[in-house]
Amino acid sequence: MDDINLHYRFLNWRRRIREIREVRAVRYRERLKRMLRDGDVLRYHGNSDEVGCFVAARPLSKRNRYFEVTIIETGVRGMIAVGLVPQFYKLDHQPGWLPNSVAFHADDGKLYNGNTVGQQFGPKCCRGDRIGCGISLDGEDGQLTVFFTKNGHEVGNVEIPASPDGLYPAVGMHSLGEEVLLDLNAEWGMEEDDGQMIVDSHEEDWARLHDVKVTGTLLEYVGKGKSIVDVGLAQARRPLNTRFHYYELEITDAGEKCYIALGLARRDYPKNRHPGWSRGSIAYHADDGKLFHGSGVGDPFGPRCLEGDIMGCGIMFPRDFSIDGGDEIDDWDFDGVAKPFEVHNDLYANNEDEDEDEGEDLEGRKVMVFFTRNGKVVGRREVALPVGGFYPTIGMMSTGEKVRVDLHPLSG
Repeated sequence: MDDINLHYRFLNWRRRIREIREVRAVRYRERLKRMLRDGDVLRYHGNSDEVGCFVAARPLSKRNRYFEVTIIETGVRGMIAVGLVPQFYKLDHQPGWLPNSVAFHADDGKLYNGNTVGQQFGPKCCRGDRIGCGISLDGEDGQLTVFFTKNGHEVGNVEIPASPDGLYPAVGMHSLGEEVLLDLNAEWGMEEDDGQMIVDSHEEDWARLHDVKVTGTLLEYVGKGKSIVDVGLAQARRPLNTRFHYYELEITDAGEKCYIALGLARRDYPKNRHPGWSRGSIAYHADDGKLFHGSGVGDPFGPRCLEGDIMGCGIMFPRDFSIDGGDEIDDWDFDGVAKPFEVHNDLYANNEDEDEDEGEDLEGRKVMVFFTRNGKVVGRREVALPVGGFYPTIGMMSTGEKVRVDLHPLSG
């Protein structure tokens, strides 16, 4: 009976994740017209008589307050606009022209605030200039402060009515040859006397960071990336529990090798070991789609994950699970039964288990760990819960890797 109940609960959670993904697929979808997008590059694709407009998939928020656009080519007239608009803004209008939108225009240096008539605001911008737009939380009730920058220096700000649905990064173009580089993960902070920048890093969400830089919800690998000992590790401050039992990451940059791993690990997990390599951990690896379960031997598990993919990991706790009593265990039980399709990853060929001398595994309370890719359940594995719980743990190991993490995607 318990197995049947667990099976139905698993199916319910799978349906719940799929429903959330379907809603997000509609809500969080970038929109563009008379533009071509090639990676982070936007190009005007019209006849200069018509406006081209791009609207990002997600609005600016408390955790992601700023974005930048670098002008690659000004084209014929340099009529490039950078600003914020409602989600379903009319794409044949420049940002700032219609109500509830605001934008800084490069060709004349004017601010357009819900009107086709602009006000003098800052300097004109040309090829190579970097235009930024962000929001501040210092506005009065019902008001939002929007500020604009040029080449890292603030140009000015304006108060506008706050929108309950949020305001979305937008770029407008209006002449042949215009081309820009879009950075939706740009950093911004007020400069101090020493020239350093204050960035809302959200480091308080993470208990341990090794060769990983945190900027808002973005994690970036900053290690050497030369060998298997150059692992970058980020471990959350709190373990998964019956209230927050699932988390996700989006691969925003796969880097050189996409050696990105998402999983769960014990609190004292080695900082230079990928999640899944050592006992007390389990992880789904993006580069080969394998599940690593306490060793360097990976099992074929799911598809590989690439830039833009969203990976998720969660726990199906037993109905009678209690954090306070009866669920403490002394160690892990990762021996299990070997699978006929077990494959050894050459990358980890010399990755010997440094935990062999820690003593015998002691079995503890079992939980079901599951993994998802783009809202669909990839698979699950029953494991024993370590003392103190399972902590969300992310590993990276090649230059340029970046992921955006949501530790509570099912809340709210």
